[in-house]
Amino acid sequence: MRTTLTIDDELARLLKQRAAETGRPFKEVVSEALRTGLEQTATPPACRPYQLKPVALGRPARGIDLDKALQLAGNLEDQELARKLGSV
Repeated sequence: MRTTLTIDDELARLLKQRAAETGRPFKEVVSEALRTGLEQTATPPACRPYQLKPVALGRPARGIDLDKALQLAGNLEDQELARKLGSV
């Protein structure tokens, strides 16, 4: 198939250089480069499965009930707000 492409100047220089080094026609080098690029992008690289390593954080402070986490978060937020307003 015949088509027209606009190729970046640096890329065109590298393709022409490769054609000269290998003694192959420019269009053959371009086709090979496109084919190789398409093959590499067709299959995503294999990824290792995500693993989470648990870490012991110790016991909560005395008087902290983790079953009431939202209440604890609200109290901490209130304390921080009061601290900021007190320093104004």
